[in-house]
Amino acid sequence: MIFITAKFQVLPEHADDWANISADFTAATNAEPGCLWFEWSRSLTDPAQYVLVEAFRDDEAGAAHVQSEHFRAATSTLPAYLAATPKIVNVQVEGDDWSELGEMSVG
Repeated sequence: MIFITAKFQVLPEHADDWANISADFTAATNAEPGCLWFEWSRSLTDPAQYVLVEAFRDDEAGAAHVQSEHFRAATSTLPAYLAATPKIVNVQVEGDDWSELGEMSVG
């Protein structure tokens, strides 16, 4: 799978509304057949920073994502709400789901 983590530094005046600002892009991406997950989290230490964790089934699914209309729309509209260019880590890993963290096994 393609596993991507990206940090978005949102302008402070838009930070509280980022979930709504990115909602259409998020919903459309999660509806893609090759999307395994596309989830936002807000930093506990910087309320204007959001981390996006996303995964796609394979190269074909990743290509479909970046060629989609909603991706093009997001790349043209979302930068107006950002304080800096997002930072990204993009890797291919084996599997198609999260693994368990054995060191913190529950039950």
